[in-house]
Amino acid sequence: MDLKRRIEGAMSAAISGARTGTPPQKLSEALNYSVTPGGARIRPTILLSVAAACGDDRPALADAAATALELIHCASLVHDDMPCFDDADMRRGKPSVHKAYSEPLALLAGDSLIVLAFDVLAEAGHDDPHRALQLVQTLARCTGMPGGICAGQGWESEAEIDLSAYHRAKTGALFIAATRMGAIASGQDADPWDELGMRIGEAFQVADDLRDALLDEESLGKPAGQDDLHGRPNAVALLGVDGAVARLGNILSGAISSIPHCPGEAQLAQMVQAYAQKLAPMAAMRRAVPGE
Repeated sequence: MDLKRRIEGAMSAAISGARTGTPPQKLSEALNYSVTPGGARIRPTILLSVAAACGDDRPALADAAATALELIHCASLVHDDMPCFDDADMRRGKPSVHKAYSEPLALLAGDSLIVLAFDVLAEAGHDDPHRALQLVQTLARCTGMPGGICAGQGWESEAEIDLSAYHRAKTGALFIAATRMGAIASGQDADPWDELGMRIGEAFQVADDLRDALLDEESLGKPAGQDDLHGRPNAVALLGVDGAVARLGNILSGAISSIPHCPGEAQLAQMVQAYAQKLAPMAAMRRAVPGE
């Protein structure tokens, strides 16, 4: 089974399980709406790719880890779009959850997705409780304080921002979770995989900054120009378009060279290279860079 089908099947099963019995109908619908359509599913794809490179000897546990990670990511998008944060009307080409279902239901949907993520890990952990506990701890630390995505959002309320800590938490944390959890699910030491996750996360942040600055709402499927509108620190403001494009290339080169030695090292390098081509609108960036 290819990774996309594997991820979508596991996500569908998790959401279906959360909608059984007699749940409140609107919240049940909002839960499903929050995760579909699925977008690129970059984080769970990286997780399963790392698991495959490390042997993938517990595929059910790897599927649960990938699902849990994507549920946390989807929850963060629901919360990020709310009026108290980005106040975004669109996400993935359709109305954001609070626009489609109301602010209270968006808050509850995001919270429910977070809880469901850990429930999925607990349910899959019976065959290997030790690995499951490591997965729970890794995901928790990459979600909350002091260095998870909640911390990343919190930096935006500070008068002075530590840019490195901000990017590492806001964007990098779930990519670090992806590489670490892929290794853990396959029984490998997670620590050597931190650098790959950090580099992919940084590349994704720089690419996102470039997309926000260069593309329009129709191309993005969400509001454009948000970094400038909200006065957020970003690579384009700091380095200019030319410098941000150059920085992106350097990060991606380093990401490939940081892959730890493992049985599937070559295939994983190919996956990272393929994602490098998708991370940013390269044609638009080349037009923005003199001489390209």
